[in-house]
Amino acid sequence: MKTTTNLKFLFTALLVVLFISCKNEANTTEQSQVTTEAASTEAPERQGQAFIEDDEAVPNVLQIAIGSPDHTTLVAAVQAAQLENALVNAGPLMVFAPTNEAFAALPEGTVEDLLKPENKDALANILKYHVTPGNYSKDFLKKFKKLGQANNGYVTVEVKGDDVYVGGAKIIASIPAGNGIVHVVDKVILPN
Repeated sequence: MKTTTNLKFLFTALLVVLFISCKNEANTTEQSQVTTEAASTEAPERQGQAFIEDDEAVPNVLQIAIGSPDHTTLVAAVQAAQLENALVNAGPLMVFAPTNEAFAALPEGTVEDLLKPENKDALANILKYHVTPGNYSKDFLKKFKKLGQANNGYVTVEVKGDDVYVGGAKIIASIPAGNGIVHVVDKVILPN
């Protein structure tokens, strides 16, 4: 008699454990489905290192550009070309960052045309022409005659007095970054 009671108790306990584990598995599956659905509704271009928030590290070259009111056109172009993740790589990277005024000096309609989705590759090529591997100060750049750019092109380096020109664009400021340096330039550097 005791054996039958013990078996009934054991069987009941086993059923309760199975019921609870099935219920937890159902909750886990539901949570997983919700997470998957939420992730699938996010824009795919908002993924990668560029979108990790870090308030304690030294800003990278992309964060410096994003934080500058003088570089909103450059940031819009980087976003249109989907190059955000390239600018947060470990580097070191030298970015020659044209100001809004530099973009405004281009022929009328040029920027608007380049920002169109069908011109993404041409825009990316121009933007990569503004990036060089390395982390060289303005004074150190005086030792160079030309620099290899990220688009496999080259730009000339000219020194006129204390001024340094890269691809015809004058360096007007330099800002150290966590993954390189941003040289603010007064002109958009266009590949030949």
